[in-house]
Amino acid sequence: MDTRCSLRDISIFVAAYEERSFTAAAERENATQSGVSQHMRNLEYMLGVQLFLRERGGVTPTPAADSFYRNCLEVLRVHASARRDVARFAKSETGEIHVGLMPTITSRVLSPVLDRFLRESPNVNVRITESYSASLTQTVQAGELDFAIVPSDSSATGLRGSFFVRTPEVLVSRAGGDVGPLTPVCLRDLAPLKLVVPGGNNIRRHTIESYCTTNAIRIGQLLELDTMLGTLDFVANSDWVTILPAVMMAEDGGHRALSVNPIIGPEMHIDLMLIEPIRRPMSNLAARFADLLRTEAQHVSAAWSSEGLRLVQPARPAAVAPR
Repeated sequence: MDTRCSLRDISIFVAAYEERSFTAAAERENATQSGVSQHMRNLEYMLGVQLFLRERGGVTPTPAADSFYRNCLEVLRVHASARRDVARFAKSETGEIHVGLMPTITSRVLSPVLDRFLRESPNVNVRITESYSASLTQTVQAGELDFAIVPSDSSATGLRGSFFVRTPEVLVSRAGGDVGPLTPVCLRDLAPLKLVVPGGNNIRRHTIESYCTTNAIRIGQLLELDTMLGTLDFVANSDWVTILPAVMMAEDGGHRALSVNPIIGPEMHIDLMLIEPIRRPMSNLAARFADLLRTEAQHVSAAWSSEGLRLVQPARPAAVAPR
């Protein structure tokens, strides 16, 4: 029996295993559903084992598939690593990176990172996709992004996650209120809040609601507004408030239209992590861009003291050496 299988067979199998659906695997691999089914039948014939239980609404991997999947990931990683190593012999640093970021990162952290990276690597094509955590997680899982930055609660099959940064959450309201800018506030001591929150698919929505419930925060009205710029504009021109990561508000503490206040009693924070596909190693270019992002995010978050009393402006971090 011929037990040879191609990289295409392996890629389609990994997609079917991770998606638990031949239809979703076909979309991910730019194939047809019937084509994926045929690839899996051929693979099962070559290996002499059943890899999937076909069920209504999807497929379930067998123990043989579990074992085969782990080995397939290693094959794909070795193949990607070999191509990356050969690319090092090119005369100049070229290539492309595709990164997924939430508005939390693009609003403040991204600009200086892009400026530095493109000055150091002018021949590299950088693509940035802005979206929310659920969409970014799916796109990384599909192999369409080198990496993405999402809340640490995000998870999916076929991904590797590593800590990125912890940033406090802050209360944002219209300037000129009873509490001065940068003054720490205990939400429990405030009048019932008219609170703007992100949509239900946003992980931060659960974090905010859980914090309010646990700490007996009084909510007078709740408004779902799933646009960051729209939220800031609405809050700046109304008596509504919102809660946002400090990493995106560090330079707006003295904004004449907004008041930004650290939250205490207790503090609220969000942990962000970097996710990447397990099946291929991150390129040197993508890893260097991730390092720059992490350094800048840490710099911005450090602008808030541990007690959240005021903004400070630490020295700009030194450039990260190219890998």
